[in-house]
Amino acid sequence: MPVPAASPATSASSMPSPDPGADRTVLDPGDISRALSRISHEILERNKGAEGVVLLGIPSRGVPLAQRIAERIAGVEGRAVPWGSLDVTMYRDDLRLKPARTLLPTQIPDGGIDDKVVVLVDDVLFSGRTIRAALDALNDVGRPRAVQLAVLIDRGHRELPIRADFVGKNLPTSLVQRVRVHLTGVDDVDAVVIEGAAS
Repeated sequence: MPVPAASPATSASSMPSPDPGADRTVLDPGDISRALSRISHEILERNKGAEGVVLLGIPSRGVPLAQRIAERIAGVEGRAVPWGSLDVTMYRDDLRLKPARTLLPTQIPDGGIDDKVVVLVDDVLFSGRTIRAALDALNDVGRPRAVQLAVLIDRGHRELPIRADFVGKNLPTSLVQRVRVHLTGVDDVDAVVIEGAAS
């Protein structure tokens, strides 16, 4: 008995296929919360507690991340952890290549950073140039005993010999893709989204 041909509604060629260029959410609010809790505990383990630790977020989304990590550490240690922000705008090596940028606040906690362990916090580690600028900016603020780096996302493609000490998620991407971090307080939701298709 002949097998009936597939109807247009069920034919494989007519089935909808995912848009290869569509945005893709790779971390949801729960994922981000767990990643920040893990980073917080790793900072405590690495430094044998929170004594002498200062968190400095790199604007814009590194700042709320630094605050959240500070709150988690305080919850474990039972004591406040100083945190602030470090604007790197004037230290970037692409100032002459891009339009003027808005200066964002640098807020150093009381007590400064001299002889402290400064943990720089950023949302995405990519080429490493923002972190290089942050290291230069730190030189104008004080002389920390050590500098460590915590990032929510490491997407690779480094152009400088810089690596993170604490990583929420390693996220391989192509150069044509973009990684967007959304955080409540700045955005409407907590999410990490990859925009564009892998090449």
